[in-house]
Amino acid sequence: MAEDQERDLQKFLKDVDEITSLIQDMNSDDPTVQEKAVLETEKRLQFMEEDQEEDQCRTTLNKTVISPPQAPTQEAGEINSEAFLACVEKDAKERAKRRRENQVLAHALKEQGNEAFVKGDFETAIVRYSEGLEKLKDMKVLYTNRAQAYIKLGDYQKALVDCDWALKCDEKYTKAYFHMGKAHLALKNYGRSRECYKKILEINPQLQTQVQEYLNQVDLRERADLQEKEARALLDSGKNTAVTTKNLLETLSKPNQIPLFYAGGIEILTEMMQDCAERTLFRTHNGFSIISDNKVIRRCFSTAGTDAVEETVCVSVLKLWQAVCRDNEENQRLLVMDPDRGRLLPSLLASEVPAVRQQSLALLLQLTQTENGRSLIFSHLDLTRLLEALVSFLDFPDKASTAMGLLTGLALEERFRAWFQANLPAALPALTGVLKRDPKVTSPSALCQCIAIMGDLSAEPAARKHMAACEEFEEACLGLMARCEEDMDLSRDVMYTLLGLMMNLCLQTPLVSEVWTMQVSRRCLSLLNSQDGGVLTRAAGILSRTLSSSLKIVEEALRAGVVKKMIKFLKTGGQMASRYAVKSLAICTNSYHEAREEVIRLDKKFSILMKLLHSEDEVLVGNAALCLGNCMEVPGAASSLLKTDLVQVLLKLAGGDAQQTAVQLNAGIALGKLCTAEPRFVAQLRELHGIEILNSTMKYIKDP
Repeated sequence: MAEDQERDLQKFLKDVDEITSLIQDMNSDDPTVQEKAVLETEKRLQFMEEDQEEDQCRTTLNKTVISPPQAPTQEAGEINSEAFLACVEKDAKERAKRRRENQVLAHALKEQGNEAFVKGDFETAIVRYSEGLEKLKDMKVLYTNRAQAYIKLGDYQKALVDCDWALKCDEKYTKAYFHMGKAHLALKNYGRSRECYKKILEINPQLQTQVQEYLNQVDLRERADLQEKEARALLDSGKNTAVTTKNLLETLSKPNQIPLFYAGGIEILTEMMQDCAERTLFRTHNGFSIISDNKVIRRCFSTAGTDAVEETVCVSVLKLWQAVCRDNEENQRLLVMDPDRGRLLPSLLASEVPAVRQQSLALLLQLTQTENGRSLIFSHLDLTRLLEALVSFLDFPDKASTAMGLLTGLALEERFRAWFQANLPAALPALTGVLKRDPKVTSPSALCQCIAIMGDLSAEPAARKHMAACEEFEEACLGLMARCEEDMDLSRDVMYTLLGLMMNLCLQTPLVSEVWTMQVSRRCLSLLNSQDGGVLTRAAGILSRTLSSSLKIVEEALRAGVVKKMIKFLKTGGQMASRYAVKSLAICTNSYHEAREEVIRLDKKFSILMKLLHSEDEVLVGNAALCLGNCMEVPGAASSLLKTDLVQVLLKLAGGDAQQTAVQLNAGIALGKLCTAEPRFVAQLRELHGIEILNSTMKYIKDP
């Protein structure tokens, strides 16, 4: 059937090419060429009529026959080329109409096939895709969809045939190469599978990441196949440990024994798992199923904690899984991909039995040491339950740091971030619970690690928005701040990490709750009295982001002496502290006259702000210029600067090429205020051709 279809398709395409050539020749200016084309056309019409009579039932391809009586003639034996062209055009329109109708039917059948596929009814899906192909034989997606259904049913040869047909429709159809590679992999044609995946990369180099994952799977399966061959050879040779492994599995497969029988056998089996051969034999002799499907062992997992013997069974199984998965990626795959075991692992992590909890953590930690193991975790485990289980270790100081280290490693993966973004509502309660813990009774280092993960995740706008919108999460942040303030000596690191998280939350604009923002600002104002430089800097950073949200916050900050503290920061702090300080001063002086007066009183002759104007940090420069311009509104402030080079400095900034347009804009505004407050600066401005420069800064002023 496939050979007939291929032959008919190729014949059809050849006919199309020949007819196109004939039409061109009949329109030729050369009479000889034209006459030859007419004669050839007559022959084709005769053969087409004969072929139709003989092959009409055999072919599955659409054929259009134009018989001689349909084509008007001028004289007997002579065909009119214009009439022939008209007939061809009419026939082409009819074919196009039929094709459009068939496209509609084929697409409808494709959708029906897809619905059946999603439901797991692959046989019905194949029928629908096949019906669609009867309507439209060159619809490539129907071939690849049917190939995918064949793969699900284990009919890999038929899948390969369909992929071949899809590539005949489109030789650069990467989806066909993907399914072809998958079918070859299942047939253990590893070289052919690699060729298919590499072909995808040739067609579309942007698929490098996906292709590499496919190639990794080929390597893994090929290694597993080689391991199995070597293990069988050792077993056939009578190697003692190989034979013992096989015999132990047969013994453990006996049903309805007492729990201690299985515990003892599993412990002996674990000791045997020293080499790759024994671990592979465990797999090839159904070791995972023998253990997981045993009713007694399954009962022990569900009741562990109520009976010491059952607890022993659980621990022994977890140790066995660690032993068989060590340096054996195929065993890791079989362990994690099984739905029952995949559901079991997160629940065992949260077990109330310390030994079970500890061995579960050790198993998970072992899996995360390899790329294959991490991929399995992201693909097959319930990450919400896993997150909940890992943060529960904060209640157990002896393993808390290990669990948080493991979680940190996972959270650094882009796959974890993608999952977190998509599952924020489900994941956030566990993180909120972390913030409600008491740092006095929780491992400070582990708590810091977990909060640092939250801070890192909150750098993503979508995650930050969701966190900031969650009232319980924000209240938990405030509550932890209060608990840390009660004993800063003990909780200094926790407070520092928490402030980093809250700095990110304060990037959300507009801030969701003015009440929460006010409370945060008050606590940060009190932290400005801290002796810890890191805490001071981050508290100032939060203030620089909350002050602009409310005049009430600015008023409270001024009463708390924020201007004096920010000036002190500018005198002694580092670059980040100076950034936060000058921004806070710019906000305060922009709103309140008393703030401007205090800046002038504390920074006589503006030496601190003038120094900032020469910084290479454009954020510092822009805010310093804004603050300086605000202070020019204080009577007499501008006159104190007559003997300085401020005009030249501001002009250079206003006409410069800073990346931050606020630099040019704020410098221009400061110049304008300077000249308004002290007319003697106008002469300097004119001498330096500053009017033209000021006009150029107007482009940075946008309509509100």
